[in-house]
Amino acid sequence: MCGIAGIRRLDGRPVDPADLEAMADQLVHRGPDDRGIWTSGSTGFAHTRLSIIDLEGSRQPMSTPDDAVTVCFNGEILNYAELRRRSDHPFRTHGDTEVLLARWLARGPQMVTELRGQFAFALHDARTGNLVVTRDRLGILPLYHVTTPEFFAFASEIKALLAVLSRVEVDVGALDAYLAHRSVPAPRTLFAGIAELPPGTLLTIAPDGTTDEQRWWEPRLQPDPDLDPDELVSTTAELLDAAVSEALVADVPVGAYLSGGVDSSLICALAARHSSHRLRTFSAGFDDPRVDELPHARRVSAHLGTDHHEVVLGASDFEGLWHRLTWHRDAPLSEPADMAVFRLAELARSEVKVVLSGEGSDELFGGYPKYRWARRVDTAARLLGPLSGPVLGGIGELLPARLGRARIALRAAAEPRAERARAWFAPFTSAERRHLLGQHHEPSSPPAPLTGDPVADLVLSDCGPWLSDNLLARGDRMSMAASLELRPPFLDPRLVDHALTVPSRLRTRRGRTKWAVKEVARRHLPAEIVDRRKVGFRVPLDAWFRSGLRTMAADLLLSPDSFAAEVFDRRAVSRLLEDHERGRRDEQIRLWTLLSLEVWHQRFFKGITA
Repeated sequence: MCGIAGIRRLDGRPVDPADLEAMADQLVHRGPDDRGIWTSGSTGFAHTRLSIIDLEGSRQPMSTPDDAVTVCFNGEILNYAELRRRSDHPFRTHGDTEVLLARWLARGPQMVTELRGQFAFALHDARTGNLVVTRDRLGILPLYHVTTPEFFAFASEIKALLAVLSRVEVDVGALDAYLAHRSVPAPRTLFAGIAELPPGTLLTIAPDGTTDEQRWWEPRLQPDPDLDPDELVSTTAELLDAAVSEALVADVPVGAYLSGGVDSSLICALAARHSSHRLRTFSAGFDDPRVDELPHARRVSAHLGTDHHEVVLGASDFEGLWHRLTWHRDAPLSEPADMAVFRLAELARSEVKVVLSGEGSDELFGGYPKYRWARRVDTAARLLGPLSGPVLGGIGELLPARLGRARIALRAAAEPRAERARAWFAPFTSAERRHLLGQHHEPSSPPAPLTGDPVADLVLSDCGPWLSDNLLARGDRMSMAASLELRPPFLDPRLVDHALTVPSRLRTRRGRTKWAVKEVARRHLPAEIVDRRKVGFRVPLDAWFRSGLRTMAADLLLSPDSFAAEVFDRRAVSRLLEDHERGRRDEQIRLWTLLSLEVWHQRFFKGITA
C-alpha cells in the first residue's frame, strides 16, 4: 500500500509543489520505497510508494501516454491480471496501477465496480477537467478531504491535510458519536472541517469547484430464505479459498497474522496450502495469563507447520507508544489492541512486506456473542415497554464485573430500539453521553436502518462504521506505521456479496455463532480451536488501570487544564475512576475511551509527543 495526497486549487492559481512535498513528508511511513510529485495547472498529486507488485515499474503518479488521464493510487487490485486481459490498452508496465487508467478510458466511473481488492485513488481527467476520488466498498483503505475557499485537498491520512491548513479546531459536535462508537463514523471526523470519504463512494470535483458525491456500493442484505445449510458451507469454503489465493498475489514475501482464534487460523490454513514457501505467521501476547492467546497460536502453527514468530507486551509498552501511535491514527486509539497490533506489525515487517488477517468474518457471518442474545434482548425490551430502560439498565448497573457480557446485553436492551444495534459496542449509553457532555452534547444519529430483524440490524451496523472506522482503520494505521501492507481476505467482494444473502437463522445455528465459517474451519483445524470460546484480542487493561496505568489515568483525566475537564462532567469521570479502582465495576473500556481522547488532544492541539 501507499500514501496519496493532492490539491485542486479553486482560486485559479497553480499548485505549489512545495505544498505537495509537505503532504508527502507526512506519509513517508506509508510508502518508504519511492516518492512522486505531479502537477498540471491547478491540480497536483503526491505519492509515497510501498512497492509490492511490479517493483521496478509502476511509479506514481501515473499518466496515460497522451497525459489525458493521471492516477494517484493506494492499494492493490488483486484481479488486475484478469482486467489487463480484458483491456484493449497498450500497457507499458506490469502492475495493477496502469489497469486503473485502462479501465477508466474504457468505462469511466463505472470501472470501480470491476475492482477486487482494497483501494483509494484520485484520478484527474484532462478531457473534462474533473478530479475524482474514491474508496473501496467497505473502506479497507482510508481517504480524507477538506475544502477551503482557496482549495480542495485529499490525503490518505489527516496529518497530511494538516500540513497545508493554517488552523484546525476540534469538532465538539462529533463527541457524542465518538463516545458511542469509540471512533467517529464517516463522513465526520474529530477535526472540524475535515471529512472522511465514506466507503464505496466516488466524489467528483469539477473545474469550477462544484462537487458531486455518489455512493456506488453499500451493504444491502438480501437474505435467501431457502438457502440450504450445506450449500452455505460449501459456497463459503469455495469463495474464501479463492479470496485467500488471490490475496497472496505479490512480488514480495507474504505472511499472516495468527491469533489462535478461528478466523486467523482458517486464513493461515488456506494460505499455507496455496503458498509456494513455508508460511510465516505472527502472534502477539501479553504478560497476563488470563488473556494470553499465544499457546493457542502455537498449537495452530504446529498443526499447519508454519514458521512462527511472537511478541509479548506489557503495561510499559502502552505508556511508551500511546502518543506516537495516536499520531499515526490521527484519532484517539479506538481499541486497546491498537498498540498490540502495531507491535505485531513491527514484528511481521522484519520478515515480510504483506500480511493476511481475519478482519470482517465476525461482522459478515455473525461471530460476536451479541448475535446469540439479539432476539432475547429485543423480546425483553418489547415486553417491558417504557419500563425497559430503567428496569433493565438498573439491573445491568448492579451486576458485578465478572458478569460483563450480561451487563452489556442489559445495557443494550435498555436503549431505545433505534440505538440498540450500536449500543452493544458503545462505551457509553445515550443517557450517559448526555450527562457526560452536558452543554456540549449534540446527539448523533444511529447509522444503521431498522429492518424489523434485530440480527439483521446488527449485521448492517457491524458492516458499517464498526468495521470501517474502527477495525479497518486500526488495521490500516497500525500496519502502515510499520510500513506493512495488510490484506483481509474475508472482505473479498465475492465473499461479501455471498455473506449478505445469509438468513439470520444461519448466522447463529445450534447455539454457535459464525456457524458457516466454523464449519469450513473444521475441514482444516483441530476441534479444540474451532469450538474454543470466543475471547477476541483482549488486553489486560482492567489490572493495568489498577496498577501501572492508574496514576497516568487520574493525572490525565482529572487535571484542571485537560480537554476532559473542558468538555466532560468532572464528577462523572471521577466516579468512573473510583469504581474501577475499587473493583465495583470493570470500567476499562470507558476509561480507555476517555483517555484516548485526551491523548489525541494533547498530541494534535498541544504538541505533546510523549
